Amino acid sequence: MTMQGAMSEVRRTRLHLEISRAATKLFWEQGVAATTGEQIAESVGLSVRTLWRHVRNKESCAEPIVAHSWTWFITVMRRWPAGISLEEHLVAEHARMRPEPEEAADNLAAARMIVLSASEPAIRSAWLLSCDRLERDLVPVFADRLRISVDEPGLRVHAAAAASVLRVISEEVLTAVLAGADRARMADPYPRIARAVGAATGFAIGDALDD
Repeated sequence: MTMQGAMSEVRRTRLHLEISRAATKLFWEQGVAATTGEQIAESVGLSVRTLWRHVRNKESCAEPIVAHSWTWFITVMRRWPAGISLEEHLVAEHARMRPEPEEAADNLAAARMIVLSASEPAIRSAWLLSCDRLERDLVPVFADRLRISVDEPGLRVHAAAAASVLRVISEEVLTAVLAGADRARMADPYPRIARAVGAATGFAIGDALDD
């Protein structure tokens, strides 16, 4: 790819994210059915014709923000040290997390879409697609952790089990938080996630390893 082509791809990705931010805000405030392509285009400063050149339909506008849901988690998993458990690692990484305002806004938008996916089939499709990508991203992470080939029988089952655990707990926690639950009284979800991943993978994933 040429430098010009690379820059065009960066601009296109950035535009898709801006469209997604505008669309998900409208979806949350007024619902998917009540949101029009014209409203989304106007929010981003595009013509409707230009908008449709970049997205398949209005519902697909949510995909970049929903895909953002797992960005932090998979980054954290890729740097999981051998010598500590998953629970220790997730708790420590979460304590260090200091998102920039723009990233925090994207995290909130993603959380809202995850909650909205319970009642909006099109958003649900985007959410499940992102969970499928998480599963695929976890395969090489687990292979490296277990020092086995990515083609090892059963490895993808572990990744699928872990991704399912993460999806269910994320839906439960985010639904409670956005409904106004007192965060101070809520249990830290990361120990729960680590324990559930361990149980779902037959405890193949989760323990500290010898270096």
